[in-house]
Amino acid sequence: MADILCAYKFSQITYGSAPLMDNKNEAVFLHRMFPISGFHEFLRNRKPDTNQEDGFIRDFWQQAFMCSFPGLNLDESPENICTEKNKLETLPMSVFEMSMSSHSYSIYNAVYAAAHALHDMDSSSFKHRTTGIRDLQKMQPWQLHHFLKRVIFNNTVGEHISFNTNGELVAGFDIINWVTFPNETFNRVKVGRIEPQSLPAIEFTVHEDAIVWPSWFNQAQPISLCNDRCCPGYSKRKKEGKQFCCYDCIPCPEGKISTQEDVDNCFQCPKDHYPNMNRDFCILKSLTFLTFEETLGTSLAISAVLLFCVTAGVLGIFIKHQDTPIVKANNRTLTYTLLLSLLLSFLCVLLFIGQPQKVTCLFRQTTFGIIFSVAISSVLAKTVTVILAFQATKPASKLRKWLGKRMATSIVLSSLLIQATICTVWLSTFPPFPDLDVNSMAEEVILECNEGSITMFYCLLGFMGSLSICSFTAAFFARKLPDSFNEAKFITFSMLVFCSVWISFVPTYLSTKGKYMVAVEIFSILASSAGLLGCIFFPKCFIILLRPDLNTREQVMKRKH
Repeated sequence: MADILCAYKFSQITYGSAPLMDNKNEAVFLHRMFPISGFHEFLRNRKPDTNQEDGFIRDFWQQAFMCSFPGLNLDESPENICTEKNKLETLPMSVFEMSMSSHSYSIYNAVYAAAHALHDMDSSSFKHRTTGIRDLQKMQPWQLHHFLKRVIFNNTVGEHISFNTNGELVAGFDIINWVTFPNETFNRVKVGRIEPQSLPAIEFTVHEDAIVWPSWFNQAQPISLCNDRCCPGYSKRKKEGKQFCCYDCIPCPEGKISTQEDVDNCFQCPKDHYPNMNRDFCILKSLTFLTFEETLGTSLAISAVLLFCVTAGVLGIFIKHQDTPIVKANNRTLTYTLLLSLLLSFLCVLLFIGQPQKVTCLFRQTTFGIIFSVAISSVLAKTVTVILAFQATKPASKLRKWLGKRMATSIVLSSLLIQATICTVWLSTFPPFPDLDVNSMAEEVILECNEGSITMFYCLLGFMGSLSICSFTAAFFARKLPDSFNEAKFITFSMLVFCSVWISFVPTYLSTKGKYMVAVEIFSILASSAGLLGCIFFPKCFIILLRPDLNTREQVMKRKH
């Protein structure tokens, strides 16, 4: 037993010690232990005379059983004489415990660790200089330390025993709930564990249902905090000047959530999810795009079809009355070209509605750009034709040779060729494609057409803008030319409407998101095309249908001063 006492001292240095329990119900951290076979039988066979050289057993026996051995105390009565009837298993557990405790298990491992270290020392190449034999009795404790810190072995129950770089045992801890009963017996209830080997995140497990609380304990379970826990949807923020366990609970910022209590930081939802109102879980975003089924899409589609029908009606009127003076006077070829481009512009709106596909994304902007370039260049050609017609009537004018269909056709074809070249370069380098925008809307994923090369898209719009400015400028200077068939004033007003729509389109388009961006562009196409149709052709349709008396050669050629 004296050897065991020495080993116990060694274990206190190696493993540390745990506090003894005096309370009725309490929890402690103890080194994880495993039952050693034969230990219980070993204790049952212990007797005071087992080892005559070990005086500790006799002292313990007298104190535990409150007796004395014959000859030690002459005044002792026979009733208090220590006999073989005194068995260790009859002692209360508060006095002596028959099962192996964590301390005993630590002593057990400490003895084996020292034995392995001594064996390694004896097996080392270091020998006594004179005899060649080392006397272990003469070795100093510091000489053992070098071998002890490198000890690695498996004990008899198979547990791996080793020490880390700090000289600490590499082992887990059990959280033990000590339950003491009135008859001085107690029970150890394992309610959790700590696994330091799982660094950097130490695993800490507690089974709350296994904890035994005192019967008189009728209050809420105590917490080691100076404030309530932070609920999911909140994160901790340390209070300045307070203990580390004191903190405020702040709501998660926009776009972030927390799903557990007392988190240090909230985390971002995936890009295709958004936080719920309480910010404690993420919701999958809905997919959105402008459809034919919804009210907005239906309204725009119906408007496009109605305007297409109106334009087709105007074209039919002009074809039916193509031999009348007012139709002949305004260049029938340019008129038909402009009406056909307006027809197609109303139809191209339908490419913008519905789920974006690869084909629709490729051709909706390019189709719109080419059609509008033809329409605006036709308006420009009509305006230039009016200006040249009046300038050519002056004596000795050199502009007579520019009159005719060739000049108007060259304006339209050159504009078409330039815009077609821009679109071809765009589609061959970085074309538009279907894409998902997960960032613009908080609760929706936008299915849209990514324009690909933004530079080429702006080149397309820029060329149309240049044609519009040229058309408006030419019509503005020709608006006061005499003669009743002069349509420059109508072209001026139509281009004013056209430019106003597209100038207001830019800030509106950039300030909207999702399907409403598409709706803004559709509205701009419809409004600008309807402006050209109404301002240029409705006055002529009025004369053709309702005032045929004005549709004569005399009225058309009549000058106004």
